[in-house]
Amino acid sequence: MTGNEEARAELLRLRASIDNIDAALVYMLAERFRCTKQVGVLKATHEMPPSDPAREEHQVARLRRLALDADLDPAFAEKWFNFVVAEVIHHHEQAANGR
Repeated sequence: MTGNEEARAELLRLRASIDNIDAALVYMLAERFRCTKQVGVLKATHEMPPSDPAREEHQVARLRRLALDADLDPAFAEKWFNFVVAEVIHHHEQAANGR
């Protein structure tokens, strides 16, 4: 096997791992949204606000620490979390409005 062939084989192996990780992330995110949907229904039923800034602040700090431990950019982890939470709050607002 030439060096180029070895590199292509390694590239295929790495891409297969990336594809598996992406699939796991999608399923984990779907499970997260199933849980947060239940939270939204609970909040709507008990007339609680859709967002919880204190919890979100705590989670950002926790995820930043986890990111550091995992050798991941904490700012990226925070951006990801903020993106997900914005969608969760949107779902909670829909639940509060009976949708």
